Amino acid sequence: MEIRCLENIDFDTLFCSFESAFSDYEIHFDKDEVRSMLTRRGYTPRLSFAAFADDRIVAFTLNGIGLFNGIPTAYDTGTATVKEFRGQGIAGKIFNYSLPYLKEAGIRRYLLEVLQNNHKAIDVYRKIGFETTREFDCFRQNIVEIFNLDTYAQDAGIRIEPIDTNVVGQVQSFDDFYPSWQNTIESIVRGRAGVTCLGTFNYGRLVGYCVADRLTGDLTRIAVDSEYRRRGIATLLLRKVVSVMATDFIKILNIPSDDTRLHGFLADKNIDLMNRQFEMVLPL
Repeated sequence: MEIRCLENIDFDTLFCSFESAFSDYEIHFDKDEVRSMLTRRGYTPRLSFAAFADDRIVAFTLNGIGLFNGIPTAYDTGTATVKEFRGQGIAGKIFNYSLPYLKEAGIRRYLLEVLQNNHKAIDVYRKIGFETTREFDCFRQNIVEIFNLDTYAQDAGIRIEPIDTNVVGQVQSFDDFYPSWQNTIESIVRGRAGVTCLGTFNYGRLVGYCVADRLTGDLTRIAVDSEYRRRGIATLLLRKVVSVMATDFIKILNIPSDDTRLHGFLADKNIDLMNRQFEMVLPL
């Protein structure tokens, strides 16, 4: 068995490895969805690594590289091991192998998210030295089961228009919290070809916005200027977003558990809690 970087591995080979590693899970991977995920999360092949057995990928860690809170960071975009090779500590070996390369590239910390009920993985991460920085809630609902989309702003001066990703970067003051890795403005810019950005304007003034991936059902961002809240503007944005989704569901990932505003909004719309995650960080 040999560990090496993924710089010379094409996407089709990588996608087959995804399917193989998750073949015994109740999860289906769409090729375009995986491609979009890797793009948005900053997947960097030369700093991502896999274990090969007879030239076959049997375990991998795909790292996204970028700035997070202004700090050069590696983000665990995806880690998995083929079923027959599990229990051998291969993922840990890949991680340890990667550290000198990440440090040499100037990376100062490693960031990941893990489901809160994955106690085995959490214990491993803590033994390595990872610390929990935030708790996240993730939501999902079938579009036909979303409630209260008619209680939206109907002022004649309010309209929704497409906006550019650079505009999104200019109104992050609308947000109540710093987004998780896959929801940052850097991620949105990386994936701008596949995201829909909408702004709500009140007599020409931008007062709310949202970012969504219509092909995956992901609502990446939704926020309203604090001066214009409780006027139905977020509902108007949500109503528009669900009308353009190519999926029959919507999902919202990684809302900080202590954020009450967005939790209340989603509860009012009958958008259910799907799972909870820890955000964990290891200084390098």
